[in-house]
Amino acid sequence: MPSAAGSAAGKLPFVVWVLAAGTFLMGTTEFVVAGLLPEIADDLGVSVSHSGLLITAFAIGMIIGGPTMAMATLRLPQRRTLVWALAVFALGHVVAALSTSFTVVLAARVVTALATGAFWAVGFVIATAAAGPANSTRAVGVMMGGLTLANVVGVPIGSLAGQVTGWRGPFWALAVLAALAAASVGRFLPRTERRGEVSVRAEVRALRQGRLWLALAAAVLIMGGVLATYTYITPLLTDRAGIAAGAVPLVLIAFGAGALGGTAVGGRLGDRRPMATTISAAAATALTLLALIPLSTSPVAAVVLVFLMALTGFTVNPVVTSLAVRFAGDAPTLTSALTTSAYNTGIAAGSAIAGRALDSSLGLTGPALVGTVSAALTLLPLIALALGGTARTARTTPGHTGATDPRKAETPLLNSR
Repeated sequence: MPSAAGSAAGKLPFVVWVLAAGTFLMGTTEFVVAGLLPEIADDLGVSVSHSGLLITAFAIGMIIGGPTMAMATLRLPQRRTLVWALAVFALGHVVAALSTSFTVVLAARVVTALATGAFWAVGFVIATAAAGPANSTRAVGVMMGGLTLANVVGVPIGSLAGQVTGWRGPFWALAVLAALAAASVGRFLPRTERRGEVSVRAEVRALRQGRLWLALAAAVLIMGGVLATYTYITPLLTDRAGIAAGAVPLVLIAFGAGALGGTAVGGRLGDRRPMATTISAAAATALTLLALIPLSTSPVAAVVLVFLMALTGFTVNPVVTSLAVRFAGDAPTLTSALTTSAYNTGIAAGSAIAGRALDSSLGLTGPALVGTVSAALTLLPLIALALGGTARTARTTPGHTGATDPRKAETPLLNSR
């Protein structure tokens, strides 16, 4: 796919926005279930805690299934992979909406997670290639903005719709929207066949680079830090800050707005000053979470800090994702999938550790302390990347050609600070 359309400063190819719409749908389906668990449990005859497996299954499907599906579809044309991923995603929601068996719904969630992993892995590669080197991080930011917007708009609307129509209503809506998205991808994404040299061996070989794992480590730690705190933010707001339970959704919207702003900031600044952006944002996230511990007794301070932790934390995400894809050179698909797995690993691990901290003597401030430590640890891989010298900026095309301008083969990351 030619990237000319995205070469002009401030302009991205239309296909990037189409892909962002796809991530919006998939982000909505990942998190909307949390607001529908009581209805699902009652309808399917299981306990609420047992129905929570629908969230766990999706996360595990993303962690394991993302890289697996990326490799399984490696030799397929990327346009076909995206269309099929959206089609399977839609079908999984239809099966879940029609079923009266919890086991079938659980299996459908796993299948939709596999489709989501395949979509994100290929979608990030296409977005960065279409946007061109000058706008690659911004393109990733727009795609991740679709995921963030899902938390701000998609999840609240889906939860509200579920209260009115029953939990099956949002599943039907997601199925229809995914089918429309598949048609849009088929319409607007150019037909590009993969080249013959694409191989599993090349994808695995790209994983030998230490700087790639540093970027992935940063993704795990920063997401683990922010989500460790966010997962248990409600008891902190109600029992410590004294905010009424009915006002908590408004605070969560503030978090979503901060996350949306963070992805936009990271996308804008990450191409020009990647290390300065990520190191500053990670340090600011750690300080914000640390401040939340003593200042969360004030409702105003608590709301402001929740917004800031999302704004600073999510600034890191598009930059490290773009760097990881860049480090992979001409074999970025598996790397892109592993980046998605890294974020989900951070979410799962951070939330689990924060839960233990909440039950410890640390009490309500335990999750924020866990988040502070995780965000501070993010600085270690980021500083190591900055001190590592240069990073090849080999760009990929949807055909995985790995074409590179020899005059731009290397870009000093240290100079970009």
